[in-house]
Amino acid sequence: QISNLRKVQEQQHVTAPRGEMDIIACSMYSGMACVQIFYIRGGLSLGNKSFFPRHGKGEQPEGIVTAFISQYYLSGRSDRQSPPTILVSHEVEDVDMFELVLSEQASSKVKIQQSLRGEKKRWMVMALENATIALEQKQRQKENHQDRIDALRQALELEDGIERIECFDISHTGGEATVGSCVVFGIEGALKSDYRRFNVKDIEPGDDYAAMKQVLSRRYTRVKTEDGKLPDLILIDGGKGQISSSREILTELQLDSIPLVGVAKGPGRKPGLEVLIMSDGKQEIRLPANSAALHLIQEIRDEAHRFAITGHRQRRKKARN
Repeated sequence: QISNLRKVQEQQHVTAPRGEMDIIACSMYSGMACVQIFYIRGGLSLGNKSFFPRHGKGEQPEGIVTAFISQYYLSGRSDRQSPPTILVSHEVEDVDMFELVLSEQASSKVKIQQSLRGEKKRWMVMALENATIALEQKQRQKENHQDRIDALRQALELEDGIERIECFDISHTGGEATVGSCVVFGIEGALKSDYRRFNVKDIEPGDDYAAMKQVLSRRYTRVKTEDGKLPDLILIDGGKGQISSSREILTELQLDSIPLVGVAKGPGRKPGLEVLIMSDGKQEIRLPANSAALHLIQEIRDEAHRFAITGHRQRRKKARN
């Protein structure tokens, strides 16, 4: 393994520019932007990473690259110290000021270069191509996600569009260290900054219904108090009993107008056999295994389960330690 790693390093040493530098390339497509950054250290390529910054309408690549450098290197994170050289695909506004600030931060001279030749130019071309490919993939994912949302709305026969989905799950071990999760999906996918966990207390151990009622009550009492965003659809990992108790607490909070759907595991808990329980507790929907709507539900439900069980294990470990 060490020998193979040495061969990789030797190959990279031949192809990468000498010295230490970051290569920053920006590509724009269909109103979206991607910033690709390559890391060169000691003449070795240590990989690359894609960022998809939000920006205002009509923003140009120059402004995006400028904002990226400011947010990336001047965020105070110790793992984002600038190298001596930063290659950029577009001209940086106030470049002299940035070089001065970055040099003071790094305690050594930092140079931002936009006019490139030879080996550096070839790497910039590759970085721009990577950024364009990443952007096209992101756009396809966005379109695919929107198609799945539309399929879900049709499957549930909802009149209004779906822009925000919140899904809840409960995790515990024999009633110990019960944790509830809330994951949020928007029109572009998971909104991880909106995720929330809830340490469930003062209930009978193992009472999943009481746990879910407490989680929903805490979640939406706070949303209403702080004038937060309400979802267009609520998913609950559970069957008729869980939906019934969930509907009770939403009625108390005067939120019973929000569509509520339970995702019950099918026979043998096999994926593709899930049963959707509507909020009236009577209507059940079974979608085909190849349904785009079902695939979206499975993704959101699995994410809620992952987020819940991770929090549960952390809480259980802390208590046991």
